[in-house]
Amino acid sequence: MDIAARQHRDRLPSVAVPCGDASLWSVLKQVIGKELSKITMPIQFNEPLSFLQRLTEFMEYSHLLHKASEATDPTERMQYVASFAVSGLASNWLRLGKPFNPLLGETYQLEGQDFRIICEQVSHHPPISAFHAESPAFRFYGDINPKIKFWGKNVEIQPKGIFTVELPKWKETYTWSNVSCYVHNIIVGKLWMEQYGTMEIVNHSNGYRCELNFKPAGWYCRDLHRVEGFILDSSKARKLFLYGKWTDFMKSTDIKSFDEYSNSSSSNRGLNRSESSKESVTHTPRKMLAKLNSLTIGSFKQSTDEANGSDDGNCPPEPPDGEIPKSSSTISLEIPNSTSLWTADPRPSYSPEYYHFTLFAMALNELPSPETGIQICPTDSRFRPDIRTMEEGQIERAAQEKTRLEEKQRDARKVRRNRKEKEEKARWFKPSMHPLTKQECWFYGGGFWETKEYQTINIF
Repeated sequence: MDIAARQHRDRLPSVAVPCGDASLWSVLKQVIGKELSKITMPIQFNEPLSFLQRLTEFMEYSHLLHKASEATDPTERMQYVASFAVSGLASNWLRLGKPFNPLLGETYQLEGQDFRIICEQVSHHPPISAFHAESPAFRFYGDINPKIKFWGKNVEIQPKGIFTVELPKWKETYTWSNVSCYVHNIIVGKLWMEQYGTMEIVNHSNGYRCELNFKPAGWYCRDLHRVEGFILDSSKARKLFLYGKWTDFMKSTDIKSFDEYSNSSSSNRGLNRSESSKESVTHTPRKMLAKLNSLTIGSFKQSTDEANGSDDGNCPPEPPDGEIPKSSSTISLEIPNSTSLWTADPRPSYSPEYYHFTLFAMALNELPSPETGIQICPTDSRFRPDIRTMEEGQIERAAQEKTRLEEKQRDARKVRRNRKEKEEKARWFKPSMHPLTKQECWFYGGGFWETKEYQTINIF
């Protein structure tokens, strides 16, 4: 999907720089079990984007929110909002490079065909990134305080924070939190990632909710990338079954079709009695499916732990050391009477040469040409010299610029501390209690797009 009507670049100025002899294990072995957001990583493990730009990638499939706004049925609106929530994770697949940590006060702006978004790094300790996207059909906003921990074999990334979608036409507000991401084979083998956990999307206006289970690959990798769950109305009655892969697509089917196919799938697949008693149409263990049907968050967590042998419920089980899992399923995820909700756009064949970027990501660090008349704030991520030189293939200069910016930020913090000054306040966002979730969130205060002359702030 193009991010605006004008033509954008379809690749970076230079191909990705190989990591060479850099060892991720050598960096992480000293911090097992600790929080990694304050650890400085060698630039070889970065990709040439700021985390604020990575946040913007949630907007790649913004047309799903337009579909939600156009739908007249509340169940239909929920299925598109849920698909949008899943689609925001698709670009993560194969993207094992770490985005650059934003500097305090750093911003990123983007005006697409059907939306505009402003992001700001509102806090340095803890690191919090806030965003606000809007169009006549919707508002999408939230913040993320990423928690990163190393557990010996894998890295866990917990995207703490609340995401909110408002559909003004229907006076509806939806909220959810993203599931955790796990990067495997830190010590031996090729790195690979999976999303794991339960995502609950709540419509606070009518009591509808969608509970999606992101399934771990497990030892046999049959559920690699799988997502499934139900839309429930305010009385907890099942309305639709949603299923798919967070890397590729989402579909929905009515409950009658789901039940009929689920009951008949075992015999249709030719499984023996012992196998058919354990698995469902989407390879969900029957024990787990029964609890899925009970429609409680606790059941999601407990059934996942029991089905996969997890004692603590935190980390998904891993395939044999060093292997990248591939789905062993020979059964297509296709239930009769299904409706396709979302399909990921294919990445270009040369994507692996450019950090596995999607076409959407390729254009995020591109500066608009003067003839467009688009004015970019001086604090925008596009002006970061470390990111700019890295995407140009100048890895040594990029490393020097990254060190310079980190030292400059530390020095500025020391000066404020010595003067007993408070940390600089965010300019475009303010913290406040979310009226529905009762959690502290950062809300856009307005004024960014109306400002014609931005204050000169020298953060780069």
